[in-house]
Amino acid sequence: MTSAQPAEAQAQQRFGTEGVAPMQRPGFVTRFFMAVVAWAEKLNLRFTRVGNPPVHDNATFPWAREIEKDWHLIRAELDPLLQRQQDLPSFHELSGDVKTISADSAWKTFFLTGYGLSSERNIRQCPETWRIVQRIPGLKTAMFSIFEPGKHLPPHRGPYNGVLRLHLGLIVPDAAADKLAIRVDRQICRWQEGKALIFDDAFEHEAWNHTDRTRVVLFVDFVKPLRFPARQVNWLLLNLAVFTPFIREGLDNQKAWEKRFYAEAEALRNRRA
Repeated sequence: MTSAQPAEAQAQQRFGTEGVAPMQRPGFVTRFFMAVVAWAEKLNLRFTRVGNPPVHDNATFPWAREIEKDWHLIRAELDPLLQRQQDLPSFHELSGDVKTISADSAWKTFFLTGYGLSSERNIRQCPETWRIVQRIPGLKTAMFSIFEPGKHLPPHRGPYNGVLRLHLGLIVPDAAADKLAIRVDRQICRWQEGKALIFDDAFEHEAWNHTDRTRVVLFVDFVKPLRFPARQVNWLLLNLAVFTPFIREGLDNQKAWEKRFYAEAEALRNRRA
């Protein structure tokens, strides 16, 4: 649920966030790729099939209701994971570029898939969640986003506007918007358990949890519906993303974390046997 004027005509995507350092990588190939991304973003704004609002009406995506109907199945798979919440990785431990907005341990994740790379071991822990997210057309990423008490993500924007973001509320403390919410452009949105929030993370956004409880959402990116020629360019870029250092580094870090996490789980089971 949102509380602000949905002034789409006034909303504009900015290609950077004041006060937040841009993600920078050395190398000609990466610089060239990012230049192509900047060009493609302008195409995506022009050739969208769903407009360019910061926050979308869920009715635009009929499949969102089907995801909401099964939210309790996802929640049931989340609860056992939270028994080892302190052992889950922080976002910046998987992707070093996240350190520009978060460098503490209060924003954790449990990764399922991202840009064609999946964690088979994590998926085995959440088979119903995996089955449910397959209903999302153009699924690119899926994971749990765990926002611990006191966490505040500063204003920032996502790296690319060729995808849209979905948050499905799983654990949401009962609190006023000044205590727990996300701002997308000028709109303040409040998560609700069992409800989807769909927004364009290429708009400046920030989020906060000033309660004494953890907030958890299912965090999904899916391909933004586009028309020719943006659709074809977007398809190419999203399929090339797996070869970028941003994604490869995250995969390597995820594999290293999995090795430790599941080894510790096995050791614990053996001690109990």
